[in-house]
Amino acid sequence: MKKNKNEMSFLDHLEELRWHLIRSFSAIFIIACVIFVFITPIYDHFLIVHLDGEFITYKIFCNAFQLFGIESNFCALTFDDKLVNLNVTGQFTMAIWTSLVLGLILAFPYILYEAWRFIAPGLNKKERGRSRWFIFYASLLFLVGLLFSYYVIMPMSSYFFYNFTVTDTIKNTITVQSHISLLTNTLLGVSLVFELPLIIYFLSKLGLITPAFLRKYRKHALVVVLILAAIITPPDVASQIVVAIPILILYEFGILISKRVEKNYKKKFKNV
Repeated sequence: MKKNKNEMSFLDHLEELRWHLIRSFSAIFIIACVIFVFITPIYDHFLIVHLDGEFITYKIFCNAFQLFGIESNFCALTFDDKLVNLNVTGQFTMAIWTSLVLGLILAFPYILYEAWRFIAPGLNKKERGRSRWFIFYASLLFLVGLLFSYYVIMPMSSYFFYNFTVTDTIKNTITVQSHISLLTNTLLGVSLVFELPLIIYFLSKLGLITPAFLRKYRKHALVVVLILAAIITPPDVASQIVVAIPILILYEFGILISKRVEKNYKKKFKNV
């Protein structure tokens, strides 16, 4: 007979957690295996397309900036012909690493689902219903961040870092490892940044931050965002604005969420 979650011991909970982790890692592994089988077309049509001056993002940015009379570096792109590999096992290990990282990214919604299945028995009926929406919104924000990083930030970063030189006497020779590292770090990092509204929600629920706190440090957040945008984009104002605006919108949305949490808490406390 299966035990009620409320009656389970600490070791029982650890055993339950172990199976959730096993299923999560299994999902990552299975997806990674499928990706590894098709790794060549994935590299050709997904992972290194940012090194093509005809990539759709470059064209859109060039046309958009020209429409508003703004000069942009995206209208004159140049890249080296090929990435290089310096290790005997380099391409093989990168294929495995890439498969695992993409497996993690694609399995993210399922990992959230397994996390929800683990904590759901400890919630009441009302909390359990609300928590289902957490999976949806977290997955949606992760997907939006993924698309934004792939179609906006990665093209900007690729152009800037591939063409930046300290002096003309130094020639860049880019390895496939460094390119894939830039790509995967960007995809994962930005996708997690887009979870900011949910992070603010939970911190507000715990009473660690308030709307007043977020509004007080809005200017500081703006400075941080602009510095971040300046680091990961080409050195022109238009590109930095394109990156900064969505992050600032997420921050402002987080303030609204925190305000709603505070309002509900005060209402609940007043009724008590």
